[in-house]
Amino acid sequence: MAEHGGKVLADNRQARHYFEILETYEAGIELTGTEVKSIRAGKANLRDAFARFRNGELLLMNMHVSPHQNTTQAFNHDPLRNRKLLMHRQEIRKLVGKVEQKGLTLVILKLYLKNGWIKADVALAKGKKLHDKRDDLKQKQAKREIERAMKVR
Repeated sequence: MAEHGGKVLADNRQARHYFEILETYEAGIELTGTEVKSIRAGKANLRDAFARFRNGELLLMNMHVSPHQNTTQAFNHDPLRNRKLLMHRQEIRKLVGKVEQKGLTLVILKLYLKNGWIKADVALAKGKKLHDKRDDLKQKQAKREIERAMKVR
């Protein structure tokens, strides 16, 4: 799992509910100035965000970044535009092979600051079935009951 020490700017909490996370990678994002300001202000939504391959590049799709308030409309960005993810070519090739052969998907887990740059955690994930979600809920409830029992003592 990609470890980071930066401040989390946006988090996709539902991704772990709907997908089984197999591997995570760190990627940079190609952003405009107003997008950086909006993301730093916490105005990014990753709920439906995912990554796709187009022409040998990895693109971040469906991430909503609200327009910056103190910028005129002429200089502001399109909230749902596709953004390029920046990764090493070898990592991208490896991901292409896994996604095409095994039928996996790429989900964005979180955006965070690292050394002043905005980075994204890209996860190689497999969709969960309904019974998998139920098993996860049962395990969570059992864990909570055990913790409660331990606190009582």
